Amino acid sequence: MAATEVSPAAQLREEGNELFKGGDYAGALSSYTMALSLAATPQEQAVLHRNRAACHLKLEDYSKAEADASKAIATDGGDVKALFRRSQALEKLGCLDQAILDLQRCVSLEPKNKVFQEALRSLGGHIQEKVRYMSSTDAKVDQMFKILLDPEEKGTEKKQKASQNLVVLAREDAGAERIFQSNGVQLLQRLLDTGETDLMLAALRTLVGICSEHQSRTVATLSVLGTRRVVAMLGVKNQSVSLATCHLLQVMFDALKEGVKKGFRGKEGAIIVDPSRELKLLISNLLELLTEVGISAQGRDNALTLLIKVVPRKSLRDPNNSLTLWVIDQGLKKILEVGGSVQDPPGDIAVTENSRMSASVLLNKLFDDLKCDAERENFHRLCESYIKSWFEGRGLEGKLRAIQTVSCLLQGPCEAGNRALELSGVMESVIALCASENEAEQLVAVEALIYAAGKAKRASFITANGVSLLKDLYKRSEKDSIRIRALVGLCKLGSAGGTDFSMKQFAEGSTLKLAKQCRKWLCNDGIDSSTRRWAVEGLAYLTFDADVKEEFVEDEAALKAMFQLSKLEDRSVLFAVASTLVNCTNSYDHEEPDPQMLELAKYAKQHVPEQHPKDKPNFVRSRVKKLLTAGVVSALTCMVKNENPVLTNSCRELLSRVFLALVEEAEDRGSVVAQGGGKALLPLALEGTDIGQTKAAQALAKITITSNPEMTFPGERVYEVVRPLVSLLHLNCSGLQNFEALMALTNLAGISERLRQKILKEKAVPMIEGYMFEDHEMIRRAATECMCNMAMSKEVQDLFLAEGNDRLKLLVLYSGEEDELLRRAASGGLAMLTSLLPPLCIRITQVTTHWLEILQALLLSPNVELQHRGAVVVLNMVEASREIAVKLMESEMLEILSVLAKGEAGPVTRAATACLAKAVEYGLIKPNKEEE
Repeated sequence: MAATEVSPAAQLREEGNELFKGGDYAGALSSYTMALSLAATPQEQAVLHRNRAACHLKLEDYSKAEADASKAIATDGGDVKALFRRSQALEKLGCLDQAILDLQRCVSLEPKNKVFQEALRSLGGHIQEKVRYMSSTDAKVDQMFKILLDPEEKGTEKKQKASQNLVVLAREDAGAERIFQSNGVQLLQRLLDTGETDLMLAALRTLVGICSEHQSRTVATLSVLGTRRVVAMLGVKNQSVSLATCHLLQVMFDALKEGVKKGFRGKEGAIIVDPSRELKLLISNLLELLTEVGISAQGRDNALTLLIKVVPRKSLRDPNNSLTLWVIDQGLKKILEVGGSVQDPPGDIAVTENSRMSASVLLNKLFDDLKCDAERENFHRLCESYIKSWFEGRGLEGKLRAIQTVSCLLQGPCEAGNRALELSGVMESVIALCASENEAEQLVAVEALIYAAGKAKRASFITANGVSLLKDLYKRSEKDSIRIRALVGLCKLGSAGGTDFSMKQFAEGSTLKLAKQCRKWLCNDGIDSSTRRWAVEGLAYLTFDADVKEEFVEDEAALKAMFQLSKLEDRSVLFAVASTLVNCTNSYDHEEPDPQMLELAKYAKQHVPEQHPKDKPNFVRSRVKKLLTAGVVSALTCMVKNENPVLTNSCRELLSRVFLALVEEAEDRGSVVAQGGGKALLPLALEGTDIGQTKAAQALAKITITSNPEMTFPGERVYEVVRPLVSLLHLNCSGLQNFEALMALTNLAGISERLRQKILKEKAVPMIEGYMFEDHEMIRRAATECMCNMAMSKEVQDLFLAEGNDRLKLLVLYSGEEDELLRRAASGGLAMLTSLLPPLCIRITQVTTHWLEILQALLLSPNVELQHRGAVVVLNMVEASREIAVKLMESEMLEILSVLAKGEAGPVTRAATACLAKAVEYGLIKPNKEEE
């Protein structure tokens, strides 16, 4: 008798067993993993997962051990080895409550197993220890504070460890509550009073844990520490303490705002009468801090950042903008005071390079949050009143302050800036001061002229009155700081035609000369960064011209200098860098004009925009390659990573556009991901303008289609990708965006049940189903593939089982379509569903009269994959019901299966043979005597 042939999977498993016995756990793991890819049955796979779990335990990779053991248990819930291994992994991961459930199941399955009994006793002991530990936490809190407040322990390692333990304890709600109940806030106040940086940071970080998502503790903390005292810590000279205070205040604001939103109920309501009072008190103190003398410039910037985050409504759909109105009435003049201050020479209040830009961003957010003309008119009135108060009767210093404030408004709510420019004497003063001999005065005036030149309403006035002045300043001034700003003004005016090749304001070659000078200044390390950033401002306008783009991307030194500037602390350059990159990659929106409308416009002698020859797709692709080579991705990721008020929603949108252009070609996506592009896209897809979020989501989709998502978005990050992708399924997105989202979701849905659950949670299934009826064949096919992968989840299977739906009918009909790829997707789904849900086999014969010819066509297809899918469906139907088997064997199906069973050995032949064997078992056909 011939020896039974051992399968490759079994050989690898045996090899793994031997390696495991010899202590080579990594080698054993490798063998089991290779065997897993060859394993034919779920039972074989379950054993291999169980064995891999044992290897992971030995290698101390407990997360993977738990995952593999869970896969084995999913196949066989009574697998005691897998249950025991999972309990061991869960215990090591600290999930004692889950570990004990698995052990109890092991003992119930094998009550006499002493190993299980001993493990259960040991784990029970650990749980009791944890309970005792928690009850002794109060004593530990007291001990930590005792060490921290002991003057004898100054600067010791013991003190450092106690402060770290306190912060860690406060991160869990139970620990935070124990600290709070142990008179913790008063003790933390004493730590703050020490003035020692390490102790102050420990106290602030512990307070973050106490206040996080807990309104009543937040109010109590503010009551003990004093709102003014907490806000004042923002202004300390120590930047670490200021930033830690900023984080604490953000947490406090979140806790208070949640309370306002949820209303006052239950226990929290008994403690807090009205959290909005505390909220306004905090904001009032922040506004006071803005103009307080002696406050650090960094602290002032942190206060502006907080106001930007917490004051305006998160959504314009929220009807309540009362907080914004209150801040405008109480603090608009204070914000304008920061916006109108100068950094050099320093004024009464200290500011950084970012302060004025942050004030502009805040003013813009407040203005955008207004709902009606009356509210906007009040905003204008307050701004104009403030500017007049400086402009009239306060000499030259007052005029400079007024002009600086106008510049701040032009960078933010430009409508208010334009109105301010029209105030009597303002524009005349700007032009007069441009000719001043004093550099500081000239700088203020030239910058105002530049910002005014960017606004369409004033451009004609400035073109008539300011161009000659700017040219004169550029040619005659001996100061680079003035020349570079004058140049930017000329750049703005010279780019008024945008990308329209036929509307150039300056003589041929002038823009190239201006751009060359900008690049020269940009690369000059001898000029300070705050001046060099103006060179990028100039390029942001000049790069509308395709000749300028081409020269710029060839200049690798200039590109790298720009990228370096974008990584500096002065974040005001971000928008200019992003605008320049959008121009270089042509990632702005441009629609091809309708040919008939074009002819009509020419006939009517209307101006027709012309595209520059160097803006054709092949030139754009070449520029993208050069930007990638120069390191554009690392610059973009750095710009996204450094959270700053200057990173406005419109700036985020520009960055999203650039990223989308960079991943257009599949071959470039790997390098974008390798440099952190995938990680940077996630926040862009979740926050910003609707267009920006959509562009970032589409870039994520392109990356997810062509890469392994688990490698691109490691750990928990892969689950964050789902929501942006689902957002692309909405009807307001383009067909291409729908298609790419479906392809990406198909990829994710094939990875794990947890990812499928996330897709279900985002309510994507009804949208995916909708696209299965789409006219466009590629979208229809992608939706079908996605639905088939989703059908591995029980919730989706239940949808197919539900009475009165046409989901199964659609898959059957699509299995008979001409589009081979659609047939492959639909028949693959049918094969899987009929394997998992035998009742569907009977329903196939009821959903359409063409079911039999569709299955026959699959089996007769020249495509082996389609044949295999069809054969599996037929086998499932034969095994599910004798009645169906009768119908199949009475048709031409018997002859088709007989022919296939005689073919070359393979999955199709095996399935056909199994069908015939079942028919023999039912007594429907007789066995072939020759084969016996």
